[in-house]
Amino acid sequence: MTKTFFSNSFTETQKIGEKIAHTLKGGDVITLEGNLGSGKTTFVQGLARGLGIKQHMISPTFIIVRKYNLPTITNALRTKHFYHIDLYRIESEKDIQGLGLEEIIKDPESIIAIEWPEKIDKILPKHKIDIHFEYLEDDKRKIELS
Repeated sequence: MTKTFFSNSFTETQKIGEKIAHTLKGGDVITLEGNLGSGKTTFVQGLARGLGIKQHMISPTFIIVRKYNLPTITNALRTKHFYHIDLYRIESEKDIQGLGLEEIIKDPESIIAIEWPEKIDKILPKHKIDIHFEYLEDDKRKIELS
């Protein structure tokens, strides 16, 4: 099933992410596909807020993986961590060796959001939430979940 959202602003994109966060559980892997500037990181900021993360989130473009501990209310759902993974700078799968991405992706107590997931297709689970972002114009974005 595909669900489509349209966003007219940075704030609306974050609110869509926040809404989606309320449907997630431990073990969920979310793939975020779209061109630079299409709203992926903005959406992840909303996801984090929806999961109860209070700290300011920035893209892990240069460090690849950021881990956030989830608050007690989320822990009650057996979800302890949120990982934001940005693979933009990755040239090949060799670049991710030693990062423990396979273990992170398989962690049943974590929610994982991955930008540029096509770079690690071979290790992604079959069951995942795919989200495609499309830049329409100015601040308008199309966000499709499947």
